[in-house]
Amino acid sequence: MKKHKKRRIYRKFFRFIFLLVLVFFLTFFLAGGFALFAPRTWQHVGDFLPRLEAVLPANQQTDAPKEISTMDRLSRMVFLKRAVDARIDKSNYVKLRDIPEDMQNAIIAVEDSRFYSHYGFDVQGIMRATLVNLQYGEVTEGASTITQQLVKNLFLSHEQSFGRKAEELLLSLDMEANYSKSEILEMYLNTIYYGSNFYGIGPASKGYFDKKPQELKLPEAAMLAGTPNAPSLYSPYVDFMLAKKRQFVVIDAMVRNGYIDKSTAESAKIKPIYLANPSE
Repeated sequence: MKKHKKRRIYRKFFRFIFLLVLVFFLTFFLAGGFALFAPRTWQHVGDFLPRLEAVLPANQQTDAPKEISTMDRLSRMVFLKRAVDARIDKSNYVKLRDIPEDMQNAIIAVEDSRFYSHYGFDVQGIMRATLVNLQYGEVTEGASTITQQLVKNLFLSHEQSFGRKAEELLLSLDMEANYSKSEILEMYLNTIYYGSNFYGIGPASKGYFDKKPQELKLPEAAMLAGTPNAPSLYSPYVDFMLAKKRQFVVIDAMVRNGYIDKSTAESAKIKPIYLANPSE
């Protein structure tokens, strides 16, 4: 009898503790405790850690990429902003407010038309690209979003492996959770390769047109937006006529996505382009 009584007392005691803990957590979450588990909360913790050594973005590194440890990969995931800050060169960085809307819209239209509606990866784009690649029996079309391209430019090699693609996907989701769409687009425009050794919108607009980014007109913006797809081919210094054809593709994409009307598009296509160094 005494044993039964003790068991009942223990059960009641543990039930009471369980209910107490349950009430505590419910009160905690209702009072805003969910913020503790929000990705952005942990970024502030990273501010108390030693600053990482500044490193060139992955797409600017000429040496073979160094293998990093699993712990460093996890640290990069948890403290993403700390890792991003170590890879972004602020010397030529251009804020989004100083980049014309035509340039922003052109790059979105041709690189990632569903940029504002996905969360780092585009399921529809992946399905479309998969069907096209199966049809041709080889990889002829990619489905990388602007966020995925930014992650690759900053951190990853161009190795096509399941492990690297999985890391790219996780980092893309992490990027979307910690940065706004405007911040992601801004970083992308400042890190992408535009050909002819121009990385970032600042050096590219200066190198191609001898202009600041905010001075770019629609024809120039469309030509610049066309280069990242194949910089070694579409640079106007490499093949101006090919760059011009690519510009038409970008302008047509802008019409298709409702950024400009047909009359504006036709006018932009026939306007002359003046290069900073036409002899190159």
